[in-house]
Amino acid sequence: MQQHLPSGTIPPRPSRPSRSGTFTGRSRTLTGLVTAAAATAGLLLTGLAPGAQAAGLLLTGLAPGAQAADNPYERGPAPTNASIEASRGSYAVSQTSVSSLVVSGFGGGTIYYPTSTADGTFGAVVISPGFTAYESSIAWLGPRLASQGFVVFTIDTNTTLDQPASRGRQLLAALDYLTERSSVRSRVDSGRLGVMGHSMGGGGSLEAAKDRPSLKAAIPLTGWNTDKTWPELRTPTLVVGADGDSIAPVATHSEPFYESLPGSLDKAYLELRGASHFTPNTSDTTIAKYSISWLKRFIDDDTRYEQFLCPLPRPSLTIAEYRGNCPHTA
Repeated sequence: MQQHLPSGTIPPRPSRPSRSGTFTGRSRTLTGLVTAAAATAGLLLTGLAPGAQAAGLLLTGLAPGAQAADNPYERGPAPTNASIEASRGSYAVSQTSVSSLVVSGFGGGTIYYPTSTADGTFGAVVISPGFTAYESSIAWLGPRLASQGFVVFTIDTNTTLDQPASRGRQLLAALDYLTERSSVRSRVDSGRLGVMGHSMGGGGSLEAAKDRPSLKAAIPLTGWNTDKTWPELRTPTLVVGADGDSIAPVATHSEPFYESLPGSLDKAYLELRGASHFTPNTSDTTIAKYSISWLKRFIDDDTRYEQFLCPLPRPSLTIAEYRGNCPHTA
């Protein structure tokens, strides 16, 4: 759905140029052979094999430096540029619709989730649309993120005219439904949650992070909010702006949002090149790549994705500017 220009917006500013594993259990000989072969070939073996713990054959990630991975939240194979830029990740995805008639505090939506249960629970993300828009406007993010190993809930708001503070409350209500009442609640790790949103939904993601500091990640996409300063946030935040945004110009929205975040916070600012306010409404590889990396790094604490965030990405055909603090500490 087309969004309407909120009052009082400022015309856009011009575009500018501008991070080893072993088999434990039955055979030390097998351990040495696998480790040596992997180190020689430079292979990265990741993920928990089904039934591995019961069999005493826990497969942990092989990372550069031949040091054993120690993160129970890693999901999926070792990432590459190709894997995070792909339209689908390694997990098959199912979905289920949630009627507005069976929930309270938000307008229902669609839950996308990895079909497999072999890897245990997953972190989860709720995504809000923007002013006058519906769930369909951000639906592409559902299967794309879920296929990388997340439970994703794209929601409708109570009304299409709801303001950012209301959208923030609705994002939290949707997270509560997802973790406490939904049909997929057993698949979700309630301690690893994040929020995203477009436009006023992006402003809502900042509001949600302010109200619930336990959130692990927030990503406002061309966010809009009358509140420009967020020094109280304690949630790692990736702010995504667009150089051609005439509705939420980066100079009066995304940039002040980012600059006001605490210096001690893991934070980043991605400005899309040749993009508009509505770029997040259709499939976009740059948005997906850095959103996946941010969510993996901070919801899953998966440092295999640090390589895509630090050192800071350089300007390119799709990136006008990228700012951030590295290395990340969370």
